[in-house]
Amino acid sequence: MLLKHPIVGIVGARQVGKTTLSRMVIGKDRGPHSYFDLENPEDFSRLSDPMLALKNLKGLVVIDEIQRYPDLFPVLRVLADRPRRPARFLILGSASPELLRQSAESLAGRIFYHELNGFSIEELGISNHNQLWLRGGFPRSYLARTNDDSFEWRQGFVRTFLERDLPQLGITIRSATLRRFWTMLAHYHGQTWNASEFARSFGVADTTIRNYLDLLSSALVVRQFPPWRENIKKRQVKAPKVYLKDSGILHALLNLRSLKDLEGHPKVGASWEGFILEQIIRILGAATDECFFWATHSGAELDLLIVRGRKRWGFEIKRTSAPKITPSMHMALKDLNLQRLDIIHAGEESFQMHSKVRAVSINKLLTDLQPLT
Repeated sequence: MLLKHPIVGIVGARQVGKTTLSRMVIGKDRGPHSYFDLENPEDFSRLSDPMLALKNLKGLVVIDEIQRYPDLFPVLRVLADRPRRPARFLILGSASPELLRQSAESLAGRIFYHELNGFSIEELGISNHNQLWLRGGFPRSYLARTNDDSFEWRQGFVRTFLERDLPQLGITIRSATLRRFWTMLAHYHGQTWNASEFARSFGVADTTIRNYLDLLSSALVVRQFPPWRENIKKRQVKAPKVYLKDSGILHALLNLRSLKDLEGHPKVGASWEGFILEQIIRILGAATDECFFWATHSGAELDLLIVRGRKRWGFEIKRTSAPKITPSMHMALKDLNLQRLDIIHAGEESFQMHSKVRAVSINKLLTDLQPLT
């Protein structure tokens, strides 16, 4: 992408590996390069006059923690528009309203964004899916020596994220309030968003609670699946469905340290569902704006609907070894005109259940699911 675009932005949650990836890119680039870490006071000072500091640089220029200096975006626009482009820019940062707003205003048509997530089944192999599910995809959490070490790292991440990282993004809400909200959200993981219920618990307006949700979504630790609306004579759910993006962080907030703890918890099904949803999206290469859920007030529901052009694929997640086709699935096939409906299950084998319905084993996820075309 650096060959096609003058500026590439890598955005992702804190500690997900953006800096490590950028150093790998530098290592493979044979030309000149420069690196600025805006959390380093010396580098921040070097960019006090950004045009003077950057205009004569050649090759690859990496700027880490870009959200700490949003005034750089207009300067990058000018530098990106120079003839023959003597420098290419790789900017790294945690997604935030400020980061996205500045780049949208200043770098339209010049920047390509790549969202970096944690480890996935594709990278680690299907045999490691239980450890990935328990610990989540943050590299330091997954690679920890023991489950206790991993849990301790995640607890520290939550604390640091709320007390240091979010304030650096300009968020002034008390960390104790956001931690309580995040923990409550963990207990609602996989459910349809109900702003009024949260607002009553916190004693604030619905709009305030919605702001809390959007802040955590912008920081890439929460995923909202918007509802799909079909032109049918049925009342359909209009609120989004909410998941914590990383299963390890979910388990830390629920105080689940081991697989035994997790398997005995009431949220085990919802946790597995959210984990599998993230893997499906990664394997298929689906964009965020292609992913929806669908539900009617009469009880029909589809965990994941991916829409690309005129094609529609449906997915149901069932933590069982004996999946069954339900009336809700038949309804989804008919009302949504699906190309195919896959039931991802915890059994050993994949098999065809209907002309348009497959049961796909977690063990065959990488072979039976192919990137969308």
